[in-house]
Amino acid sequence: MESIPGEIAATVQAGHIRTDPDPRLDIAPATAADEKQAATIEQDDQEEIPCSVLRPTPRRRNLPPLPDLRFEQSYLHSISNADTWWKVMLITVRDQMIMPLAQGLIYNLVLNGWQYSRRNARFHGTSSGARLRRWWYGVNNWAIPSRER
Repeated sequence: MESIPGEIAATVQAGHIRTDPDPRLDIAPATAADEKQAATIEQDDQEEIPCSVLRPTPRRRNLPPLPDLRFEQSYLHSISNADTWWKVMLITVRDQMIMPLAQGLIYNLVLNGWQYSRRNARFHGTSSGARLRRWWYGVNNWAIPSRER
């Protein structure tokens, strides 16, 4: 004889299986989807044309594809003609060290030159903004900065 828990499990599993199911009782309970309703199609004498057909949305202008701005593509293109390791190193130093430093230097010189040229033009110019500043300094009894050139 087998173990008692095994016998109980086999009895429970086999006990609820019906050998003669009744379709009225053993099917899933009724739902709203069980009722069949005939579909009716209403056709108007005047068929409406959608607004999207009458006034279509204008097409957007196609833009050109975005350029590939990744560093690796331009770097690989730069070193494609390098045939020795020192040429690769020279190109890498040029692209990674010298060019960013040169760009930063030029940008800084342009900004400093612009600030220097605008420093005295702020009070000694002939624009309406310079006249307004001179008037405001006069109202408040402030000293107008001297011209430095």
